[in-house]
Parts: sequence; structure tokens; C-alpha cells
Amino acid sequence: MSTPRERILQATLRLIGEQGIGAVTNRAVARAAGVSLGSLTYHFPSQSDLLREALRDFVDTEIARITAYGARLREVDPDQAADQAADEVEKAVAGFAHGPEQIANLELHLHAARDPALHETSVRSVEAYDRLATAVLTALGIPDAERHAPAVVAMLYGLAVRRLATGDTSATGTAEAIRLLLHGAVPRD
Repeated sequence: MSTPRERILQATLRLIGEQGIGAVTNRAVARAAGVSLGSLTYHFPSQSDLLREALRDFVDTEIARITAYGARLREVDPDQAADQAADEVEKAVAGFAHGPEQIANLELHLHAARDPALHETSVRSVEAYDRLATAVLTALGIPDAERHAPAVVAMLYGLAVRRLATGDTSATGTAEAIRLLLHGAVPRD
């Protein structure tokens, strides 16, 4: 059973994903979370606090989920690692290819560009994805993994926008895009 705080954060993401940030009012969130208005304001005194924590919670959950896929890469044949990594990334994305939380994540990042109170959390979120991409690229033996990681993260964000814009609920093509990027970064003998 989730705590009131967890239900509030989940309801916030659902509301943003389904109706946009403008739908996030204290009353709407409290109603969607099944908590009292007092409980909402106890946990989140301001809307900025609520949005910041919703983004942080989402990213922490996503990184834990994606890290589990990355852990599988340590067990693969090094000659097949890049292709296996591409397949694992596609599987990770497919489990989350479409839905209100994906829309909310992207919308919160865009909102952070206009809201200084949310900006720091957005930056930390992107940096966390960069660190995760760096770890995967390093495990694959990609030189300059830290330098290449932002391109991988940007490509995945771009593919997410494309899926949402086209209504594609699969992650088809993600592995092929990752392979293209990885093979371009792999040194030639």
C-alpha cells in the first residue's frame, strides 16, 4: 500500500500527463490521490515543491528500472555487447513507451525551462540519465563514454517525443537507433 505522499506524487504525474501542468491544482491532486487537502499541503507546501518532487520521484524510479536492464549487460559476450545493449534499451523503453507518466516527464522538463524553482531538479534529472548512459557506454568499452552519453540521452528523449507525437505505443526502432549511435562510436581496428 502506498503512502499519502506517494499517492500525491503519482496523481500529480497522471494529471500532468493527461491534462497538462495547468490541471495541477491542490484540489485536483488531492481528489485524484484520495487524500485530504490538508495532507497535500502538509507534504507539499507549494506547487513548485510538488512539481519538483514529482519529477525527482519519477526520475529516481526510472533510473532504478533502467539500471536493472543495464545490469544484464555485464553478463554478455563483449563481442555482442553493443547489439545486446541496443536490445536491452529497446526493452526498457518498450515497458514505458507511452502513457501519462512519459508525457508528464517531458512536460515537467519543458516547464523547468520557464520555472527557476524546477530548473535545478530538471538539470539533476538529465545529469542522472547522462551518468547512467556513461556507465552503460563504459561497460561496452566505448572510448570517451562521458562525452558520448549526452548524445545517447538526447536521442532517447527525441525518440520519446516522436513516439508521443505519432501515437506509437511501441519502442520499435529504438534498438536500431542505438546500434547506429554505438557503432559510430566504436573504434575501428
